[in-house]
Amino acid sequence: MTTGLQEAVLGRVLEPGDDDYDSARSVWNAMIDRRPRYIVRCSGTADVVAAVGFATDHGLEVGIRCGGHGIVGHAVPDGGLMIDLRPMGEVSVDPHTRRARVQGGALLGALDDAAQAHGLATTAGNVSHTGVGGLTLGGGMGWLARRRGLACDNVISFEVVTAAGDTLRASADSHTDLFWALRGGGGNFGVVTEFEFALHPEPGLAISAEFHYPVAAAHDAMRRWRDLNGTAPREATYTATIADATVALGLVWVGDPSDGNARIAALGDGLAEIAEPQARVIESWSYLGLQRREDDIEAHAWRRYWKGHYFSELADGAIDALLARDAEDLPNVSLQAYGGAIADVADEETAFSGRDTAFEFVAASRWQDAAEDDRRVSAARRYAAGLERYASGVYVNTLADEGVAGVRRAYSDAKLARLAAVKAVYDPGNVFHLNQNIRPSAG
Repeated sequence: MTTGLQEAVLGRVLEPGDDDYDSARSVWNAMIDRRPRYIVRCSGTADVVAAVGFATDHGLEVGIRCGGHGIVGHAVPDGGLMIDLRPMGEVSVDPHTRRARVQGGALLGALDDAAQAHGLATTAGNVSHTGVGGLTLGGGMGWLARRRGLACDNVISFEVVTAAGDTLRASADSHTDLFWALRGGGGNFGVVTEFEFALHPEPGLAISAEFHYPVAAAHDAMRRWRDLNGTAPREATYTATIADATVALGLVWVGDPSDGNARIAALGDGLAEIAEPQARVIESWSYLGLQRREDDIEAHAWRRYWKGHYFSELADGAIDALLARDAEDLPNVSLQAYGGAIADVADEETAFSGRDTAFEFVAASRWQDAAEDDRRVSAARRYAAGLERYASGVYVNTLADEGVAGVRRAYSDAKLARLAAVKAVYDPGNVFHLNQNIRPSAG
């Protein structure tokens, strides 16, 4: 080991050949098989400062690991230094102020559990083993977003370690440029070691509904589903999934069950006027159960690839293209409605872009045989390309390997210029470039 690294940190430093090294470098997407020179399992903010300093002193690329769900595997720098935040996974809740302090390595499940113990919640993603950090820094969609805003809209402050090794607190009153950029600008600006979230009363009752149709007969029903979304209350998030030859049109309701059941009945009746569904699947959930219902589907150890789009409207032509599934190895599709509190926030208030989105689209494939890699990736790219003419942009957290072109789809030119200026202040050397990278402006 290079002299001084283990002595500089309280957490464990792993190198190739050490026990736990291979498990520590493994992330959600099994296609990622890289070997960092060092993995620093940080025990606290001081360890992060030391690790960043060591990496910059020795010219090592820096990857930041939390939940490890990034599809490209930026957390795992080949031959570089991985800052593993997972030992920093504590969540503390003050039920009186309705605030949660969340360490940078915490998973969404830990935040949900701690908040729900007091009848509280904040917007989080849909899979409990996702990292709070990556989700929030990109924006943070979840089942509460139409009522409470995105995860990033609920952040009160961030504790950040910068490329220079400084520890800052960014909020509406301090380092306001950084506070703006961290709410949607991704991991470009430093290592976030603590998030402070606003929490909201949430009794924890939810309902999901799906109405199933064969793909070939779903065109008109999907148009009706889209139209009914236009009058949806904020407790309802309309969803659609396409897997193989089946389309599931429905919604997720978080709120009063009687109101939810009435809305679901209206949706079912409206769809049945067009075509009777093959199946109706209506389930009641606790909020925590809802947050974990996709954990097995989104489990580790699968090879994965995805592509995403934003749709500011779901045009008839887009629906026809979505349902044109006559090729092999096509990805599964999900559509999730935006609007509500997401759109209440003015576009310029945060780095997050796409607040006028009607639906977020993700086409995701998973498989286990490496021999299928090229075929699966190519199929997902072709399918998503057929929808690009209907798209209005892309969510930065669903970018894959698009590089600069993808980042330009995720932000307007004006936002990119502003983000680059913030980057120049806090990371002028682009130390934190293993992300959907925004290069610092020249000055």
